[in-house]
Amino acid sequence: MASHSASASRRRFLSLAAAGAGAMLVAPHMVFASVATDRRFVFVIQRGAADGLNIVVPYAEPAYATLRGPLTIDAASATKLDGTFALHPSLVQTAQMYQSGQALFVHAIASPYRDRSHFDGQNVLETGGRAPYQVKDGWLNRLVGLMPATRENAIALAPTVPAALRGPARVTSYAPSALPAASDDLLMRVSSLYEADAQLRPLWESALGARGLAGDIGPKQDPASLGKLAAQFLARPDGPRIAMIETGGWDTHSAQNARLANQLKALDTMVAALREGLGADWDKTTVLVATEFGRTAAANGTGGTDHGQGSVAMLLGGAVKGGRVLADWPGLRSADLYEGRDLKPTASLDALIAGAASESLALDPQRTAATLFAEAGAPRATTGLIRT
Repeated sequence: MASHSASASRRRFLSLAAAGAGAMLVAPHMVFASVATDRRFVFVIQRGAADGLNIVVPYAEPAYATLRGPLTIDAASATKLDGTFALHPSLVQTAQMYQSGQALFVHAIASPYRDRSHFDGQNVLETGGRAPYQVKDGWLNRLVGLMPATRENAIALAPTVPAALRGPARVTSYAPSALPAASDDLLMRVSSLYEADAQLRPLWESALGARGLAGDIGPKQDPASLGKLAAQFLARPDGPRIAMIETGGWDTHSAQNARLANQLKALDTMVAALREGLGADWDKTTVLVATEFGRTAAANGTGGTDHGQGSVAMLLGGAVKGGRVLADWPGLRSADLYEGRDLKPTASLDALIAGAASESLALDPQRTAATLFAEAGAPRATTGLIRT
């Protein structure tokens, strides 16, 4: 018992000391993995169920404005993508990416999950199962396992690693800390303290490695700084090539118009900063943005929407074969809706993930689908998403 207590105390001290290396968890946080490739793959999760109907707006759908009422996005203020869909006006940089062929949207998409619990839906999305808690590790960790590692990856230095990255492949977690930076003298003393500790030395070395990769980026957590921070990791020759960024705040039960506009502006700013920070490496980068499920087709009585089903996923990056909206559009008439209330899913998020990940990292699509989503039936990967 005493041994367990001592170990726990050492771990707590390690977490506090490593805060000077930027290892304290502050949402949104980023997790990285190093693999032997010059391509980059970034997964951005929108926790809270993002409203796909007001992100990529079906302005030509007659029932849209009727269902949405005051939440309707005016097509005149949005960016027309084609004769059916328009992009929310807050996504200014994303619209430019679309126009330059670097953004693709897939509508009426969902994971296999068909209930409306955030925690269960996120678990299915991140683990690649068919039901909540059916699978213990995450699809992104299994993706890392398909790639040859450049070196042993460090385990996450944060209270938790996102479910998508849990598993046998080792990853490094890093989040900006608001605490004062530790002095070099303190870091050297802690290094000496753990030099002979086989359990904690690798954790400490990982913290110092993440600190070195982060360079002189400060503790700012505004969207532009977060995008720049991710780029600084991914652009380094010795840096990671696979990353996950968590974003929250997408659960818009009330005051949705203002809240969604702010959320999308932040996402737009972060991705634009990532693009700018990566420079020429942006041409070898794919960013997948997805949420656990969508929201109701009709507005509720509090200026928002409730938990639904189908939503929209985005693929952004210089590697993306963009300038397209992919949609087997189910319609929004009452008879077209899932259970009479939600956008009916007609596209598989698992298939999109398998296709985007495999093509981005030059893997076999069906082997990737079978590895990432075996418990969900290994869907046929969606292909033709990424430039060769």
